[in-house]
Amino acid sequence: MTPIRIGLDIAKNVFQAHGVDDKGTVVIRKRLRRPDMLRFFASLPPCLIGIEACSASHHWARELIRLGHDVRLMPARYVKPYVQRGKSDALDAEAICEAVSRPTMRFATIKTTEQQSVLTLHRSREILVKQETMLANLIRGCLGEFGIVAPLGIRRVADLIAVIKDDADPRILPEARIAMRAVADQLCDLQKRIKEIEQAIRAWHRSNETSRRLATIPGVGSITASAIVATVANATEFKSARHFAAFLGLTPKECSTGGRQRLGRISKQGDVYIRRLLVLGGTSLVRYARAAGGSVWAKQLLARRPTRIVTVALANKAARVIWALLTRGGVYRAPQPQAA
Repeated sequence: MTPIRIGLDIAKNVFQAHGVDDKGTVVIRKRLRRPDMLRFFASLPPCLIGIEACSASHHWARELIRLGHDVRLMPARYVKPYVQRGKSDALDAEAICEAVSRPTMRFATIKTTEQQSVLTLHRSREILVKQETMLANLIRGCLGEFGIVAPLGIRRVADLIAVIKDDADPRILPEARIAMRAVADQLCDLQKRIKEIEQAIRAWHRSNETSRRLATIPGVGSITASAIVATVANATEFKSARHFAAFLGLTPKECSTGGRQRLGRISKQGDVYIRRLLVLGGTSLVRYARAAGGSVWAKQLLARRPTRIVTVALANKAARVIWALLTRGGVYRAPQPQAA
């Protein structure tokens, strides 16, 4: 019997396939090793293959597409309701096979190798920045025990590093200086690596026309623009700008019943990294609005709402503008003040 739909549960070395024919009869229930994967699917006629969007799913999707198959990636949380009692690879593959056939199922866009290369830069930078913060806090905490402090900000840690490297400073004993010098050297090397990654991100940003257009939006820089372009392969998959903002977790979470609409806080679902970048961009716009510049809308919103709410509102607005530029083209044009 020829399968028309296959659910594939992927892992590192062991894979499970579950296929059905046009009548829904199970025709494939097979366990595959990694070396046998492509050989097995190359022997099958083109069919629909469902895979959970997880680690290495984009790689296998690209490989199966090269063999002529139609591959769909689905978020794991949308596949979970179709899992029957128990937990095994066979049951997961069966649930994937059932979920991929649903007309209301939402699918993830398969990323290209270029997109994943740029995202690798962003993921590496993200974890290195976290380590930078940890080392800086360690230096501040340890030197604080000796009465040595510095103003807030990662740039002011350089003052503490200068104290650590000054062997003539009697406030730090030799034992503590050995430990702090090792931490300071690691922090300096880490900052050098972060700058190298950021230079690579900016170089790719300058070479990508879409990323440059997004950078014209207030609060969106080269880091944010390149991350969005690398993450969102096709913005037309979102029905509207609000759907895109909801994808980033910047819209209120709804809990309505009995004909009464109840909107709560922002859902914080979706892409955490891009949402954080947009919120940071909104924070910079709030600071600018409190000074001489800034949009009139932001100033009016600050007059009646708390700062953090205004920050998230600006991030939501930026997300909607981003969707408009991705789907319609062009660059950002500031709204012109209307005459009285």
